Amino acid sequence: MTAALNLPLTRSTGGALPAPTSVWPARIGRGSVAVGALAAGIGLWYAVTYLVLSPSRRFLLPAPHTVLTESLLDPAHLQPMLTALGVTAKVAAIGFLLATLIGVAVGALMSQAWWLERAIFPYAVVLQVVPILAITPLLGLWFGYSTMSRVAVCVMIALFPIITNTHFGFRSVDPGLHELFTLGRASRLQRLVRLELPAALPSILTGLRIASGQVIIGAIIGDMFFAQGRPGIGTLMDNFRAQLRSTDLIAAIALAAALGVIVFVACSAVSRLAVGRWHTSGGAR
Repeated sequence: MTAALNLPLTRSTGGALPAPTSVWPARIGRGSVAVGALAAGIGLWYAVTYLVLSPSRRFLLPAPHTVLTESLLDPAHLQPMLTALGVTAKVAAIGFLLATLIGVAVGALMSQAWWLERAIFPYAVVLQVVPILAITPLLGLWFGYSTMSRVAVCVMIALFPIITNTHFGFRSVDPGLHELFTLGRASRLQRLVRLELPAALPSILTGLRIASGQVIIGAIIGDMFFAQGRPGIGTLMDNFRAQLRSTDLIAAIALAAALGVIVFVACSAVSRLAVGRWHTSGGAR
């Protein structure tokens, strides 16, 4: 027995512990794929413009360098679009804030009792499945054709993912933790604030990331329908379409897409900062 105790402790595999791998090669690989896809898309764009469209019809899809030089790099064209983009971003930010407050409150409320869930959730589903374009004219009749209606469109289009993810997060709390709080005679408010809300935070942030892209779409739709007040980027898009200004229209679409990407990346960064160290939903991608 003594000899057995004196045997050296070695790993059965006989090898050393693997060195920690860096995430940078994987990130570089994913970035290379994204750049390659972008290059392929631009190449296809050029092919359609110069090989498919006749010279008399190339105004329908101007080449990328034409959009760049005649719109995005021309201050006379770019400045009005940036101003309108700022208006759209402001509307989207207000709508996103309101949708967050309402969605988190409703999702948390649904999780507190089964009858509240059954009373609220069907109408949340109806709000999601009804086409927003069908409801938008009705919002104009209710709130007028100005900024308030644009904000209402943003709230409606962003509300459902926040509600459902918040509700899922609250309902997914570990039952063992609920029993622990019960043993500690925690009140309903203490259970909500100290247990359910922190546990639901990753799901809430996931809902916010989804809604962040949808709220930009809602703001642009509101711009197109409600032209009173300062014009947004959607208003300019509609004007460019009516005037057959394809170069400016594509540039405006590119700016709106850039805004959506920036908002999504910002929400993802907030998620990583908030829960990235202790939950997989906020980890590196």
